[in-house]
Amino acid sequence: MPTSLDKQLNQLGYAPVPRVLTEDQCARLRAMYDDDRLFRSTVDMTRYRFGEGEYKYFADPLPGEVQALRVNMYALLVPVANDWMERLGRPHRYPATLDEFRDRCRAHGQTRPTPLLLRYEAGGYNCLHQDLYGDLAFPFQLVVALSRRDVDYTGGEFLLVEQRPRAQSRGEAVTIEQGDGVIFANSDRPVAGARGFHRVTMRHGVSRVRSGERMTLGVIFHDAT
Repeated sequence: MPTSLDKQLNQLGYAPVPRVLTEDQCARLRAMYDDDRLFRSTVDMTRYRFGEGEYKYFADPLPGEVQALRVNMYALLVPVANDWMERLGRPHRYPATLDEFRDRCRAHGQTRPTPLLLRYEAGGYNCLHQDLYGDLAFPFQLVVALSRRDVDYTGGEFLLVEQRPRAQSRGEAVTIEQGDGVIFANSDRPVAGARGFHRVTMRHGVSRVRSGERMTLGVIFHDAT
């Protein structure tokens, strides 16, 4: 893993990743949204009080761009994921490849793929949450912007909130340009303190879209029950 990426993840719990997808790849993924044959389920966020918007989980086999991102990013992140487990005093360690990790997910009844496309129109937002779908969870996930900020939409900043023990929560609002991504902690992360490392809870969401349409790709590494 590049030193700067490792450092940012350890310091902040997230790290920007530039030029994850090309403009053409972003356009192809946006166009997939209306082809229901590619997805296993659709979620109306308003219905479940998750926010206002809609998202769709891809079915297997994943589109080529999505599969490549999932495989390559997992391999990039697994060393720091295992380092975090050690810092938090947890016995669990993640295998070297995504295929091996998905085998473990299947053994725990987690068989449904979790990469997804998310679409928000004016007024849409996503409440703070964590994406945990079973007993096994990888500590990182990736979001990639498919739309052009301040051209296709305004507002809609990516939000991260860190709930620190015995202290007030701390928030970050992150803007993402088309084709760029953000890797972030999806549940908790280790933070150094006076007596070693302690656990800090993380949640993420999206601020209200003021105009236009905002679409993103979410790459989650663990599968769902």
